[in-house]
Amino acid sequence: MTKTLGWDVGGAHLKAALCEGGEIVKVWQEPTPLWKGLDHLDASLESILTKAGPVERHAVTMTGELTDIFPHRKAGVEALSKILTGRLGETLRFHAGDKGFVAAESIPDQWDRVASANWHASAALVAARIEEALFLDMGSTTTDIVPVKDGKVAFGGFTDAERLGAGELVYQGYTRTALMSVASHVPNEGRVTPIMAEFFATMADVQRILGVLDESDDQHPTADGQAKTAEASRARLARMIGRDAFDAAPGTLERTAEAFAEAQIRRIHDAALLVSSRGTLSEDAPVVIAGAGRPVLRRLAARLDRGVVDFADLVECRSSLRDDVCRAAPAVALALLGAAA
Repeated sequence: MTKTLGWDVGGAHLKAALCEGGEIVKVWQEPTPLWKGLDHLDASLESILTKAGPVERHAVTMTGELTDIFPHRKAGVEALSKILTGRLGETLRFHAGDKGFVAAESIPDQWDRVASANWHASAALVAARIEEALFLDMGSTTTDIVPVKDGKVAFGGFTDAERLGAGELVYQGYTRTALMSVASHVPNEGRVTPIMAEFFATMADVQRILGVLDESDDQHPTADGQAKTAEASRARLARMIGRDAFDAAPGTLERTAEAFAEAQIRRIHDAALLVSSRGTLSEDAPVVIAGAGRPVLRRLAARLDRGVVDFADLVECRSSLRDDVCRAAPAVALALLGAAA
């Protein structure tokens, strides 16, 4: 039975999914801070390949080329493709969005289609399994909003620049997003309080304070390098409004966390309304949700008054893998699409 390994090479995480006989049997996610050096990619590749064992096919997508260790995106795609080809061998194919799979020798001509195309891989699988939907994937750093119509990915923009303008790429993530990029003001003790433009806290702190964070979704150090506890998160959140946690009235910081969570979902909601305003989708088209931020996306689906389909509902896998499948949707999609190619 042929084994296919799908890879999603991000700037902060390396994700992989193993497909055997049309079923996803394993999923991995390794923290991989490329901005600190490419040796982190080597280590994560080694860790996953050791666990996966012999594999006949590899399919790759990436966003890691955006990392500022590279002078520009083209250099990033070329450098990452060279490393990956060296480790994964001649059976490796790169996802080039609407161009399909391409070999390593096509990278110089197709790099702009390979760059940051992981959203298209996930949406392409959704389109292969469902005729019409609004695909939403909220990861640690960004949220993708992609219409699927008549079994095709109906994107309004392909490059990051195009997608930002079309509302299909929103730089709001479930854990790594700095709070200063979520809101400029929040209510606090009956007053509107400006937010300090400092990297004091992230959305992981908000989710932790609200009691909804699965700690396996927060794989990177905190803003201050201190503990991942509710108490430490409250201290970090307090700094955002010029306070100390010990002098906050009971419940105050919890309400501040709720305000940040609301501000974030509003930003994603606005983008979803922009995408929906094209009139591409019918009113009864469901939302397909993926990523660590599915709790946020379920709330968003309710605001959009659309039914919800979990990405894992479209994939054959054991029930114990459903959450992991949703967290690593692009890698899962490539494992399945690559196996069928």
